[in-house]
Amino acid sequence: MNDDELLRGLGYSPQLKRRMGAMGNFAVSFSVISVLSGCMTLYGFGLATGGPAVMVWGWVGVGAMVLFVAAGLAEVTSAYPTSGALYYMADRLGGRRWGWYTGWLNLLGLLGAIAGIDYGAALFVGAFADLQWGLAPTPGSTLAVFFCVLLLHALLNLFGVRVVSVLNAVSVWWHLAGVAVVVGVLAFVPAHHRTPSFVFGEFVNDTGWSNPLYVTAIGLLLAQYTFSGYDASAHLSEETTGAQVNAPRGIMRAVLWSWVAGFVLLVGLTFAIQDYAGARDTATGVPPAQIFLDALGPSGAKALLLVVIVAQLFCGNAEVAACSRMVFAFSRDGALPGSAWWRQVDRRTGSPRRAVWLSVAVAGVLALPSLYSTTAYGAVTAVNVIGITPAYAIPIYLRLRRHDSFRPGPWNLGRWSRPVGWIAVVWVAVVTVLFCLPQSRPEHGTLSVDTFNYAPVALGAVLLLAAVRWRVAGRRSYGTPGGSGDGTLDLARPFGHTHGHAMD
Repeated sequence: MNDDELLRGLGYSPQLKRRMGAMGNFAVSFSVISVLSGCMTLYGFGLATGGPAVMVWGWVGVGAMVLFVAAGLAEVTSAYPTSGALYYMADRLGGRRWGWYTGWLNLLGLLGAIAGIDYGAALFVGAFADLQWGLAPTPGSTLAVFFCVLLLHALLNLFGVRVVSVLNAVSVWWHLAGVAVVVGVLAFVPAHHRTPSFVFGEFVNDTGWSNPLYVTAIGLLLAQYTFSGYDASAHLSEETTGAQVNAPRGIMRAVLWSWVAGFVLLVGLTFAIQDYAGARDTATGVPPAQIFLDALGPSGAKALLLVVIVAQLFCGNAEVAACSRMVFAFSRDGALPGSAWWRQVDRRTGSPRRAVWLSVAVAGVLALPSLYSTTAYGAVTAVNVIGITPAYAIPIYLRLRRHDSFRPGPWNLGRWSRPVGWIAVVWVAVVTVLFCLPQSRPEHGTLSVDTFNYAPVALGAVLLLAAVRWRVAGRRSYGTPGGSGDGTLDLARPFGHTHGHAMD
């Protein structure tokens, strides 16, 4: 059975153009994970919540656990390679309500990821402008740069999946070469380096909490935030050839290569710290920029900042591609307000243009509170993690609950499926609880705008929104083709009855 026949068997008529190969599918998830974005953007957070020891060993441990989650998700992706990805899997394995809530969680996470990635790029652009022209970044200027980055990514995604695939292929080599350049320069140019005992053993606690285990737990956010977005391979599966194999392989390869590259980057950056307190409290607002500046001087710092900024731009572009496919698919199944508008596909490029614009517009709104609160960006990253991480586990859990009635695709874990799946589900449950906990201890026991953790509020808000919309319209408008929750492909369904809507 070829890709389009399989898609029709899943209930959809092909609309998106299948122009992405195995490399392109891997590249989109690798670009979204982007160690040069996630590790760099939250490095300052890591300096305060556990320091070098938690950053380095937390990366190793979290990466190992994420491989279990990725493997469980890859197995279900092989059976259901659609743009809807997580929510479609949950719908087919558990029923309409499972699909509905999974879809809203996934969408929250993807939108939060666009906002977090592109705002992080804006912060680094501000640091570069400060070094180059003496233009000190302000919340207003950072937000303006952020909107420009969003506009760039929207425009690039209007040209179709072939352009996206080429950019992601370039992104892979840029990230790998970029990590090598950053670490190589920091290894050989500075006259002073930290000791191995500092890099692998120094524990720092500037959170206000006294319990080191608690600080270590919340310090895992750096790694867990970076290790998100690999569902992009699943969302782009309707545009991938050999999707039942290439999409799950793309997920696994992206996580594995990111695990290795991120470890090298974190170790290399931490060895090069000249002034720990100065890096943490830098006037640039970007601790890695201060590390570059202290270790290499202005010219070297600016050069490495450009390497990181370009990587972040690649990352945000790939995330817009993944999110827009999710918006398209969710609208195709009638889940979003105005679904008939958002599910349209451009006839010439095969791109869901309106879904692209909706994705960047909502991401822009999510970052607006950064004008008023210094912790707003941290809240956006928490929204990403708290939304997308549970959505990864739901299809895996539902697959486990179905026992032997699940029909696996050609890429599967065989007898290891259940132990891998349960480890993944338990890990996600633990992580979800951890990231709902306060990250900074309030002074005098009183919460403030700067110490409040917005993640559980965001989670509660999206679940409430989903519940209200379900009762108002969703239970009538939403439905995947053949979504009875029986977990099987209805290959007897006449292809003429598949979901599909005219291109504009």
